[in-house]
This record gives sequence, structure tokens and C-alpha cells, in this order.
Amino acid sequence: MIVIDGQKSDLSVKNCENLEQVFNTIVEEGLLSDRVVTDVLLNNEPFSEIYPHQSEDIDIGEVESLEIVSVPLDEMAVSITRELYKVVELMSKGAGEVAELFRRADDSEALEMYQDLLDVTRDFMGMIGVLRDEFSLAEHPEFLAAAKEISELLTEMSEVTENEDWILLSDLLEYEFLPAVGHWKKVIASLREDIRNNRDKCGS
Repeated sequence: MIVIDGQKSDLSVKNCENLEQVFNTIVEEGLLSDRVVTDVLLNNEPFSEIYPHQSEDIDIGEVESLEIVSVPLDEMAVSITRELYKVVELMSKGAGEVAELFRRADDSEALEMYQDLLDVTRDFMGMIGVLRDEFSLAEHPEFLAAAKEISELLTEMSEVTENEDWILLSDLLEYEFLPAVGHWKKVIASLREDIRNNRDKCGS
């Protein structure tokens, strides 16, 4: 028995040999079009792959029931934008702490936190880019300006790091990176509005 978002499916899986083929059939039939899977219950137990293609190793004979829970892609995107606000706050807090550590000459801990900050920043930029490409229907001058600003700053900070000028790096973090990160709040708000407008147009 296959249940998708609370509705029993009549999907035929008689030609499937394993669970992965069942998932592929569900996708090919368009049953999850423009949706994101949030939960999978296999035989009434939560299921997620521990290793890639684990579902391929689960014989169809072992599948007594399969329940899939999903949400609309645009709904998930709006939720992600809310999380991005939290990431902005995290980046701001992290930048301030790194700057303070450098000023206290605690270079080892500062560099460790600085690397974490760079990783978070790159992940943030990547997610913003994906959401904008996927949903944004309008060009955002704020996005272009904020992206250019943060990109140039990261390049400058990289050069300063190579020169091991930690005081200058702390100044860049506090007086330039922090304001630059703050500019993303407006970008995220615009992006969320675009996603909602896109959803309204699709629903009309």
C-alpha cells in the first residue's frame, strides 16, 4: 500500500524489484511534481537512506506499506527564507566574535571560527542563488549589489588573511562585513515576496 500526503495511491509497482524503483516510478508519474518530500514511512517506521541508493537494496517483498509526506516547493522555499534570516543573524554574531578574538590576539581560535564563518557564508550565498534562480521573476538591484559587495569583501579578506594582518581583518569584519551581511535582510524579504507572488499567480 502506498500513501502520498494522506491519500492512498493506485500506483502499480508490480514491475518494481526494489524500493528505489518504486520511488522512481512515483517521480516519473508526476505524483510529487513541484513538491519536496519531508518524511518517508516504510512499514510504519521512519525511513531515510544511511548510504546512497540504500533503497535499491530493499527488495519489493520487504515493502508492506510506504507513506510519503511532502509539501509544495514554494511553501518549502518560504520556510527556507525564514531560516536564512537566522543564518544572517548567525553570520553577524560570528563576525563580531571573530573580530574580537583577533583583537585579543587569540589567533588560533579566531582562525578556526573564521573558517566556519566563511563556510556558512558560502553556503548562504549558494542557497540564496538557488532560490533566486528557481523562483524570482524580477531582477533585484539589491541582490546584485549585495552579491557584488560580499564577493569583493571575501576577496579582500582572503588577501588580508594571506598577509596574516589580523587587525586589518578584524576591522574588515566589524566595519564592512557586518554591514554587508545586514543588507541581505532586505534581499531575503524581496525574494520571499517574489516566491509568494509566483505562488499566487500559479494558483490563480
